[in-house]
Amino acid sequence: MYLGKVVEVTTAEELHAAPAHPYTEALLSAVPEPDPVLERTRERIVLEGDVPSPINPPSGCRFRTRCARAEMRCAEEEPVLREVGQGHMEACHFPNDVPVDIAARPS
Repeated sequence: MYLGKVVEVTTAEELHAAPAHPYTEALLSAVPEPDPVLERTRERIVLEGDVPSPINPPSGCRFRTRCARAEMRCAEEEPVLREVGQGHMEACHFPNDVPVDIAARPS
């Protein structure tokens, strides 16, 4: 959930194995790894920018102001929950398994 909107729904096992939403991926990257060797080599996703106001959320996707995958569509249209696997729902126009056109991102 991000700013009061559900962004991903699935089992705990599926969520950890294959997060589809960029916010879920960022959250999971913040969880410490108990193995010190793996902890030193893992990549963390650090979200940039300030969290938008929940009283006055941004148009379209509420996560778009902090999302590295955001494009113009994200500002114009709120994504709906859709099935990406058996019992796995996510709300993103450009989930993690889809290549991103960096030139098309809003400024």
